[in-house]
Amino acid sequence: MTTSFEQLGVDAALVKALSEKGIDQAFAIQELTISDALAGRDVCGKAKTGSGKTLAFGLPTLQRVSRAEPRRPRALILVPTRELATQVSEELMPLGEAIGVRVSAVYGGANMGGQIKALAQGADVVVATPGRMIDLIERREAWLDDVDIVVVDEADRMADMGFLPQVEWLLRHIEGRHQTLLFSATLDGAVKTLVTRYQTDPVRHEVESAMVTVEEMTHRFLSVHQMDKSKVIAAIGRAATRTIVFCRTKRYADRLVADLVAEGVKAGAIHGDLPQRLRERALADFIDGSLPVLVATDVAARGIHVDDVDVVIHGDPPEDHKAYLHRSGRTARAGEHGLVVTLALWNEELEVRRLQKRIGIEQPIVEIFSNDPRLADLAGWDPGSSPS
Repeated sequence: MTTSFEQLGVDAALVKALSEKGIDQAFAIQELTISDALAGRDVCGKAKTGSGKTLAFGLPTLQRVSRAEPRRPRALILVPTRELATQVSEELMPLGEAIGVRVSAVYGGANMGGQIKALAQGADVVVATPGRMIDLIERREAWLDDVDIVVVDEADRMADMGFLPQVEWLLRHIEGRHQTLLFSATLDGAVKTLVTRYQTDPVRHEVESAMVTVEEMTHRFLSVHQMDKSKVIAAIGRAATRTIVFCRTKRYADRLVADLVAEGVKAGAIHGDLPQRLRERALADFIDGSLPVLVATDVAARGIHVDDVDVVIHGDPPEDHKAYLHRSGRTARAGEHGLVVTLALWNEELEVRRLQKRIGIEQPIVEIFSNDPRLADLAGWDPGSSPS
């Protein structure tokens, strides 16, 4: 039986604002954590990306936060990437408006002037990447003295990306009594240290991994030729509504986008060297369907939460089976089935066979060319059969 937000103690104005967006029933992680967070408890939540964490910490934060003085936010939400800062703030801003709470985002790669202005006007809730927040504090444009609520989102990604020293710097500078909400896909190693050091008697909640399992996806492994590879990706992209292609390097991501555009396929890239406005535009166009193919590096893709992705293409084989599952989990979300295609050049086939063994898939790596009609419906043919 599903639980309503009203039953969890969420403010009526917030419930109404959620309902207007078509959100009436709580996801598992929200059902588990919201009541404790509203009661002021420290919460340690284990949940994957895409499980509804933003509202799990966002609703209690918006409901409990006090009015801020200029440059002195009352709640700080720390996230690992610029994309995630944008997505979290865009999800919470309209809800905040419904109850008179001001939400602002601060992150690197964007104009600092606008962010300084928002803080000076008295942002109650600040969604921030750690580096930019520290920068603003050191410039004396922000103080943490009044912070009552701090959220660390995707703590495992913070650790992966080397941001924990900055996160700890910020947490050490939040003095006095405050509530700490921490969410992470894993709670071991460095994340466990964060919990031990910075949370007080946290209530722990874990959602069984909503990560898509291998069985819920259709997998295809294709042997391609270097000169034909971009054309193969173009052919797959033409047959789908939304395709994400993962690349190991920024240089290859840019080259692939240029190749796809030359093939008449609309594509955009997301990686760390691109200006923030271009990354945001590519992601927005991908979400609204006007950009059918998004090419992303692994690090940049960590903040992408998009439903209805038909196809994930491993343009370069992933570094290990965990990366394969993490990348592939962008498709087949919300109970839908999705297609995952791994491309291998002749010298990458051994690496892909090792990967198959780790994820428990036995399937031939089929040699294919860009003019092959099977590319229009990769899910519809048996890789074990020969072409008709």
